[in-house]
Amino acid sequence: MNRVIPGLILAVAWLILLILAPAWVFGLVLLMGAAIAVSEFFRMAFPVLQGMSRVCAILCALMPVIASCFGQAELVLFALFLTLCGFIGMGLARYSSWDNVQHLLSTGCFAGLYLGLCSAYLMLLRLLPNGSFWLILLTAIIAGSDTGAYYAGRLFGRRKIFPNISPKKTLAGVVGGVLCGVICALITHFFMKGPLAVVVLIPATVLLVCIGIAGDLTESMIKRASGVKDSGSILAGHGGLLDRIDSLLLSAPALYYLLYFQGAL
Repeated sequence: MNRVIPGLILAVAWLILLILAPAWVFGLVLLMGAAIAVSEFFRMAFPVLQGMSRVCAILCALMPVIASCFGQAELVLFALFLTLCGFIGMGLARYSSWDNVQHLLSTGCFAGLYLGLCSAYLMLLRLLPNGSFWLILLTAIIAGSDTGAYYAGRLFGRRKIFPNISPKKTLAGVVGGVLCGVICALITHFFMKGPLAVVVLIPATVLLVCIGIAGDLTESMIKRASGVKDSGSILAGHGGLLDRIDSLLLSAPALYYLLYFQGAL
């Protein structure tokens, strides 16, 4: 129950935010959540970064999220360039006081890409026509695939797929995740009268589930390399915020560009 109740609260709060909150409130919450996730990332990947240096690094990594609030993908890319410039500036300013400035540049720029840029696409999706629907659909796909993968893996999981990164990930779990993700996508699409054709929705869902699994494995790699079990402890029974959004981080840009190439943007 220590995991179920917080999980339900998070799910309800997220749905309320998507359905009832205006875009500017969503953007504010997204920015705060991204700041927490970036802070968790630096705590794992670059623990010597403390004080104002960490604050500056978090602000640099958040540039794409801030730019996304204007709803233009071109500004997000410009902000990503500012992220690069910001970390280069930090390196120049602190070159003599850090043993490994290259670590700062590589870790900081990765944070800007992995957390800043990918989080920005959540805002870009929200500002699209039917933006709330696209985010609810994506959430349903990711939540359904996580649930399906968990139970299919427990019941039928034998063959490990990435045992050195995530020992519990199995081929049966992936299959179960794909099936449950597709079912959840179809249910959401039916009840909310989504604009996509089913023949497009099903293969798109399969792709998003696979990318979501890759997002989960990406954070697992970071945690393994950092020697930690969870990214943080802010969510009772669920670890850190980054532990909860890892699958969304890569799947949000994927959905955005699927809609773009489908002609829905």
